[in-house]
Amino acid sequence: MQFHLNGFEPGDPEISDPAKRIQSSGASGAVPEQVDVLIVGCGPAGLTLATQLAQFSDIKTCIVEQKSERLLVGQADGIACRTMEMFHAYGFSERVLKEAYWVNETTFWKPDDFAPEKIVRSGRVQDVEDGLSEFPHVILNQARIHDGFLDVMRKSPARLEPYYSRRLLDLEVDPAAGPADHAVTARLERVDADHVGKVETIKARYVVGCDGARSTVRKSIGRELHGDSANHAWGVMDVLAVTDFPDIRFKALIQSAKDGSLLIIPREGGYMVRIYVELAKLDVGERVASRNITADDVIAKAQRILKPYTLEVKEIAWWSVYEIGQRLTDKFDDVPESEIATRLPRIFIAGDACHTHSPKAGQGMNVSMQDAFNLGWKLAAVIRKQCVPSLLHSYSAERQAVAKELIDFDREWAGILASAAKAGGADAARTQDYFVRHGRYTAGTATHYRPSVLTGAASHQHLAQGLIIGTRFHSAPVIRLADAKPIHLGHAAQADGRFRIYAFSRAEDPAAGGSAIRTLCDFLAEARESPVKRYTPAGADIDSVIDLRAVFQQDHRELAVETMPALLLPRKGRYGLIDYEKMFCPDLKNGHDVFAMRGIDRNAGCMVVVRPDQYVAQVLPLDGFAGLASYFDGFMLQAK
Repeated sequence: MQFHLNGFEPGDPEISDPAKRIQSSGASGAVPEQVDVLIVGCGPAGLTLATQLAQFSDIKTCIVEQKSERLLVGQADGIACRTMEMFHAYGFSERVLKEAYWVNETTFWKPDDFAPEKIVRSGRVQDVEDGLSEFPHVILNQARIHDGFLDVMRKSPARLEPYYSRRLLDLEVDPAAGPADHAVTARLERVDADHVGKVETIKARYVVGCDGARSTVRKSIGRELHGDSANHAWGVMDVLAVTDFPDIRFKALIQSAKDGSLLIIPREGGYMVRIYVELAKLDVGERVASRNITADDVIAKAQRILKPYTLEVKEIAWWSVYEIGQRLTDKFDDVPESEIATRLPRIFIAGDACHTHSPKAGQGMNVSMQDAFNLGWKLAAVIRKQCVPSLLHSYSAERQAVAKELIDFDREWAGILASAAKAGGADAARTQDYFVRHGRYTAGTATHYRPSVLTGAASHQHLAQGLIIGTRFHSAPVIRLADAKPIHLGHAAQADGRFRIYAFSRAEDPAAGGSAIRTLCDFLAEARESPVKRYTPAGADIDSVIDLRAVFQQDHRELAVETMPALLLPRKGRYGLIDYEKMFCPDLKNGHDVFAMRGIDRNAGCMVVVRPDQYVAQVLPLDGFAGLASYFDGFMLQAK
């Protein structure tokens, strides 16, 4: 899809009339007096969280934003493969794939050995390793990502819309309040023209600060961002330009002999490009604002780095200068480490409010959205009385550790790109090698949660060697048994708050009496200890809390769907209609055998338990009933 030919235009490029490309957004009137969750900030983290909570009509959520309207031009643009997997769970990945630029290959440039004042191509690599994800690494304006979330929110069961023009003044927590009470009082000042200075008060059970690096919510709980600036200034701009640089439509990392580094990120629409330009070494304690750097300065520096190629900028859609820095807060909620055993979290922070990165690794927006995906299902499960409130402690424990790892990676990567400040100048070979070796970080698939109440030990990891406990569930192509449709197994996991159990069958006939799959289904459907029986509310669909899916070893034409266990053909809804989408087979026609691809033990089979945020929680034998029951008993509340 091509657009921006005659200048940058925000909004939906499929709408031909520029005046109608920006869809209206925002709730009218005063904020509600009382909610379950108040979200402060309509950035990527806030919208991810709001969209997750909006899936539940019985949860009252309010999201507020100081800006006067939805974002039109975003700063972040890189979307990692793992984030695309999340977008599919939220229901708008196809729209992003259609509109975005796909990063297929990355090229590397260095000074010419014979004429160092010129640059030459030194390498080219595939951007994402084969088989890492079914989705590509893509580039799309942050504003369009916001639009995707806003549209899903509006259509969701809760029909959620943000309240714009609200500035958070302060938060107060009632220390005597019980777990179900609306213990947090927030005061919001209106900044819209018709209500300037009016203060609104809202009470919430939980507050989540997604309000950026200068977070008022973070300050209200006494937390600070800690870290150091790397004392490097960079410029970034989105431009429509004419150039004879041959790799202008590739992601390109360019290191010059004397003028520093340049990173080129092609943008969606076929014409626009983002450039990151290394500008200057700053003195200790110096702020980039003191340099009075202009857009022309950034362009001139880019032109010098690109020699002998030319760059003629025709239009600047957006630009900024910034300092490299990585900062992190010690905890992502309001409970001191020493009080975890006696206090429950009431206030959380996510995204830039608790960690900041350099933009060049493309992690800031992606990590922020993953923060919110982690927190969202946990809040929903606690509010809906499916899980114990202490589960909320796991958000900070899991995400703070992930942020620390990513900041360490980002610090090293930013240093490698800032080659001009190093003795000896650019090292193109080292840059390319580091990029390849750390590709899973930039793809967003390196996150590995450690053992906890939510993440089991690796006692049975050998049964599924390619589905590592604590990492995201790595999808694979399969054939749906009932209708022979080729699909991806992981796409069964929508952002609906449900746990999944993927039961990988032994080589035996799964329909036979006494087969491991039938025995598992009998346990889950009938046994008193069954987590499906214990945690599914009376009158709810049998898969409304824990969703069982089966994967067989046979070709789909060798099995008869009508002979399968009843739990794999559940009757649901008001009419008791049959759900035929619970069973899958390998895609043998196209050479995609999920058992081989994910290292499943063919003789033993296994169960793979997947959390609502798509991370592998447990790998167990097919007859590991006690272990399965023990896992869910560790944090879930029995249904009434």
